Amino acid sequence: MDEDTSSVRLEAWSEEDAGLLRALNAPELTTHLGGPETEEQLVRRHGRYVGLSADGTGAGRMFRIVLLPEEVVVGSIGFWAQTWDGEPVYETGWAVLPGFQGRGVATAATRAVVAEARAAGLHRRLHAFPSRDNAASNAVCRKAGFELLGERDFEYPPGNPMRCNDWRFDLG
Repeated sequence: MDEDTSSVRLEAWSEEDAGLLRALNAPELTTHLGGPETEEQLVRRHGRYVGLSADGTGAGRMFRIVLLPEEVVVGSIGFWAQTWDGEPVYETGWAVLPGFQGRGVATAATRAVVAEARAAGLHRRLHAFPSRDNAASNAVCRKAGFELLGERDFEYPPGNPMRCNDWRFDLG
């Protein structure tokens, strides 16, 4: 796998990132995720993200993506503990603001989050579950070195069934 992450830096999610989360809640960025969340849902999500970043137990981390050398915050990425097919794994997900898509940002950030998940060391596998219709996110998984395990039924957010691709990266 090409490990180049030099175009981005991951920084721990903080209280100051609520505005970024609102910007990433745009309809064009949530098409494959059941649409934009309400303000109440965003407040809860932001609290979870801040909590993950402060947790320190290896349960996961959330990050803002900083584009280099511009030093501009362009998105979010993270990983969190999950049970999948009866085994503990990490799951990852990302979003990049529209003006910065198509430049390899998500792929570089995904490679960087693989390193972060590996360093956390609690789980052997990292999974991503993009909608099968989300060509861009599926390409990110492929370029970042994930293995496609096949299509699966998934529910995200709760109550919104979707067909996704199950991508796996072995952290061992």
